[in-house]
Amino acid sequence: MNRDNDKGKTLISRTLIWMGIQFFLLLVIVFRLYYLQIYQADKFATMADENRISTRLLIPPRGEIVDRNGKILAGNRQNFQVMIVAEQTTSVDETLARLDKILPLSDDEKARVIEDVKRFRSFVPIKIKDRLSWDEMSRVLLAMPDLPGIVIDDGLSRYYPYGEQTAPLLGYVAAVSEEDLQKDKDSLLEVPGFKIGKAGLEKQFEHRLRGTGGNLKLEVNALGRVMKEIERVDGVPGEKLQLSLDVRLQQKAFELYNGESGAAVVVDVRTGEILAFLSTPSYNSNDFVDGVSSKIYNALLADERSPLLNKAIAGQYSPGSTFKMMVALAALEDGIITKDTKVYCSGRMQLGNQFFHCWKHQGHGPLNVVEALQHSCDIFFYEVAQKLGIEKIAAMARRFGLGSVTGVELAGEKNGLIPDKEWKMRTRGEVWHTGETLIAGIGQSYIMTTPVQLAMMTAKIANGGYDIKPTFLKVDKDKQTKKKRLPVFREYLDVAREGMCAVVNRPGGTAYMSRFNLDGQSMCGKTGTTQVRRITMKERQSGLIDQEDMPWKYRNHALFVGYAPADNPRYAAAVLVEHGGGGSSVAAPIASRLLQEALILEGTDEK
Repeated sequence: MNRDNDKGKTLISRTLIWMGIQFFLLLVIVFRLYYLQIYQADKFATMADENRISTRLLIPPRGEIVDRNGKILAGNRQNFQVMIVAEQTTSVDETLARLDKILPLSDDEKARVIEDVKRFRSFVPIKIKDRLSWDEMSRVLLAMPDLPGIVIDDGLSRYYPYGEQTAPLLGYVAAVSEEDLQKDKDSLLEVPGFKIGKAGLEKQFEHRLRGTGGNLKLEVNALGRVMKEIERVDGVPGEKLQLSLDVRLQQKAFELYNGESGAAVVVDVRTGEILAFLSTPSYNSNDFVDGVSSKIYNALLADERSPLLNKAIAGQYSPGSTFKMMVALAALEDGIITKDTKVYCSGRMQLGNQFFHCWKHQGHGPLNVVEALQHSCDIFFYEVAQKLGIEKIAAMARRFGLGSVTGVELAGEKNGLIPDKEWKMRTRGEVWHTGETLIAGIGQSYIMTTPVQLAMMTAKIANGGYDIKPTFLKVDKDKQTKKKRLPVFREYLDVAREGMCAVVNRPGGTAYMSRFNLDGQSMCGKTGTTQVRRITMKERQSGLIDQEDMPWKYRNHALFVGYAPADNPRYAAAVLVEHGGGGSSVAAPIASRLLQEALILEGTDEK
């Protein structure tokens, strides 16, 4: 009996313990539920919303690039795209086959779509083809009942109305690369299909043109499929960029080159604004927006005229006789010559056992500095350079910005080269020779310049020695700061300008055939012709081959720098025609037409 009582007590105590454990566990659960549902209710409500709400970035419209008169140079145009949603088709291949009969697709396009369908979820729209014309879009829309999964999307794409005429300046936009993502942490770059500036001003002003992304809040289900739109916050469009360029003058420059290889720059001598900026041959910016084809790109690479090189800022050339103003200014400043000093040109001069020739074999006779510029006499500048020395020539050239970047708003600008004794010893381990100074006196030897440097050099001579900086941005005339003057006496600049005016406007001047009289306004300038290979004594004795009879790559470069009008100059130009032959016969006529056009267009800017 006692044993039964003991068993009963044990059973009761165990039952109580078990019930206590259960009660304790119940309290823990109740407490946990209270903690989760009451104490942390706001936190988990937020987390639930985050699981339910999908936030997407909205791409803002890219800022337009316009010329000084508001004409669009780079803009956005409506872009109709045909897309496919895989989950809405019975067979992607079959739908593509049907679409191909209405809208022809390349094998590459079909392969890309199939690859994208595999990469993305079945409800994500995949682009098949964009930039549909109205006719193409209409045909697709009419056939939509027989094209399951096909949708039409309306967006924006970058467009360059002037194509190759403005490509070296504007550059282009293209898809974001992995390297871009590493350099720029803007989340917009992670949006599929987003484009950024890859070259030219599109790249230089990327952050101003890009704008700020907006946000789109969508309610999605567990699979991520969109159920409805909750909230939309539009982004800030990119800034409109107004350039100093006058596209009418740009088109004129392109027309005048007529397929020739080279570069031209026209600048306002008062403000530094660049009105025309040409590098030719060129490429079409529109070809690069959606990824340039290998066929087009390989053709550009294979072209010996280097269409992908921006020759205006990165092409480095001997300036030839366009450099003679620098030598004249250095000589006047040093007192080696005055305006009236005469040097006799017999057609050649001897230094040691070497002869240096003038371009005019029979010589020019006695000439002063103005006449030497007018006739581009090489002997005059050989003699002057020998007395000056390379250091003083180099110092004057650097004062006018030669041999260093101008700072214009484009990446890839080259320094050029103004050599001296220290440079040669440092780079070549050799001493400088007097003969090299003579050749430098006519703008050759090791001297290298870019067309934009020559344009700025000319502008500074024309404006009386004011140190202006080149810019592609339109200058607010009311906010201009006072310009600093270069340390060059005005009277010496007057002599250089008189010589440049004689080049064009006096009989016998090397550019006399390119003179003009536009309502009393005329041009001043200097021709230049630079050899791309050395002429041997044997060739001189047997007779030189005409330039047009030589292979293109062996012909001389043709150059001209000039300004207009002669009184109160407003525009300066530098023209280079690669392997064009002669500066007087090829480059000067182009510059003449360009400066006339600039004068004609003056005052026609929209206010």
